[in-house]
Amino acid sequence: MTSQTMPSEEDIQALVGHEFPGGRYTIAHWENFLLTDCTGSGQLADGMVHPVALFHVPILGAGTSIGEMFKLGQAGPGVSIGIESYDWEFFKPLREETEYDISGRVSAAERKHGKERVYDRIQFQFDLHDQGEHIARSTVTWHYRR
Repeated sequence: MTSQTMPSEEDIQALVGHEFPGGRYTIAHWENFLLTDCTGSGQLADGMVHPVALFHVPILGAGTSIGEMFKLGQAGPGVSIGIESYDWEFFKPLREETEYDISGRVSAAERKHGKERVYDRIQFQFDLHDQGEHIARSTVTWHYRR
């Protein structure tokens, strides 16, 4: 992406507060089994879900996709995405076959000037609830390298 097509700093900052449609997601037993097996660990007791589910469940459950998150940050040609962090908070264990209410929003967005290039630091926050009880939060921070 050239500087002529780079989004303005104001456009990036204006993303803060953007909310995804939200929705519901149930982690099926088979899904948890496969995810857990892929990590090389044993299955967890009592239908507990492996934490790796927080890579995709919040995004899908909030009614968005990685592609949509790329578009939101205007990741066009010449833009690479770097991962700063995935921060997972568990307030209660995730369970198989439980339908979670999931919301998501942009919680931070700013332009940064690195030594070699400009990048936009965009942070997404996803919250999982079960019947109003806060179960987990996933905070994803990406760098959109311009």
